[in-house]
Amino acid sequence: MPPPHYDFLIKLLLIGDSGVGKSCLLLRFCDDAWTPSFITTIGIDFKIRTIELDGKRIKLQIWDTAGQERFRTITTAYYRGAMGILLVYDVTDERSFNNIRTWHANIEQHASEGVNKILIGNKSDWDDKRVVTKEQGLALAQELGVRFMETSAKLNDGVEDAFFTLARDCKARLIDSQADAAGSPGGATNADGSVKVNQPVSQSMSTCCS
Repeated sequence: MPPPHYDFLIKLLLIGDSGVGKSCLLLRFCDDAWTPSFITTIGIDFKIRTIELDGKRIKLQIWDTAGQERFRTITTAYYRGAMGILLVYDVTDERSFNNIRTWHANIEQHASEGVNKILIGNKSDWDDKRVVTKEQGLALAQELGVRFMETSAKLNDGVEDAFFTLARDCKARLIDSQADAAGSPGGATNADGSVKVNQPVSQSMSTCCS
């Protein structure tokens, strides 16, 4: 088989309450598009984008999860293989901000140890409706020990930076783990030197909704 056209394959996961803009962030980052229509994700959706990062070609497989309670059991199946997780809240919705601690607890329970995380305050362009300050977001990020950024999927503000920052953190950790596993049986690298990662749960579980 021909070698893959990337140096690293990184799986990212978007989590947070329904309506915070996870799908809009994914659409903006992967397709450079935005829609004002709110269509609830049913189950799991995903997109792929390949980026250049620090001289390496990174294939990002980004999974968008449903925020509704009835889909939580499906969502938890995807935590384990995630290498980076974006916890998203809506700066105009205090409840979505307060629920971040619950989402973070789910990560601690279901995700792999050491998974990279970033806290995202989305809809930063809605200044007239903002109820969660940037300072509150930063304080929560410090409490949880994660990075923090505000974004606007509508204005494409901070979106690239958020995904690139998380991808860079994941890559750095993968390089460290790759070095650790290089001498072990069935190590974490493919024959061509690219990083081998766990494959996500079968797509037959997912019902996609753009």
